[in-house]
Amino acid sequence: MASSTETKPFAVLFVCLGNICRSPAAEGVFTDIVNKRGLDSKFKIDSAGTINYHEGNPADSRMRAASKRRGIEITSISRPIRPSDFRDFDIILAMDNQNREDIIKAFNRWKFRETLPDDAHKKVKLMCSFCKKHDETEVPDPYYGGPQGFEKMLLLKEAAKIMLLSSVVSYRTDFLSPFLQLPSPCNPWCCIRVDDNGLPVEDDRADSSISVSRTLLI
Repeated sequence: MASSTETKPFAVLFVCLGNICRSPAAEGVFTDIVNKRGLDSKFKIDSAGTINYHEGNPADSRMRAASKRRGIEITSISRPIRPSDFRDFDIILAMDNQNREDIIKAFNRWKFRETLPDDAHKKVKLMCSFCKKHDETEVPDPYYGGPQGFEKMLLLKEAAKIMLLSSVVSYRTDFLSPFLQLPSPCNPWCCIRVDDNGLPVEDDRADSSISVSRTLLI
């Protein structure tokens, strides 16, 4: 019998400021990557903002247009992050350091009046921590810039999402079979190991002593 760890979808929440540019794009790109690999039933994917200013609105039209040119439909509706997100999601990915700080501040406020896991703040990570093909440590906000800002942001997200998926697949042994049957879009010499939280630990060389259930060459 499969354990609950192996059957429960891995829940990923992407968070930016207003949930109309960066995080809906991240949700759309990651959903597209997951669906193309036949892993849609293995994931729960959503996005949110640290403020409620745009609540109920669709994503920025420029973001939707840039994504559509890549064959990705952005259909999410803006919402603010909420206390239940710290229970419902396995990882919360902030687009920049300010987002991460605001998410953790919200957790520290809510934990006194909500029943939340004590270590839920550890779920909050920077999205660019999964992006090994670019030097950026944050996803730049394209809201006040031109179309090129949206295109660059999508490139960053595509690179990061492949690494994120690889890390999750490495951690969740029930994901391995369908993923390993697919051609690799990334560096074939990069060996990704993950810790007990499913987060990546880098090693430049493939280590044959590491179990395939914990390692994935991507």
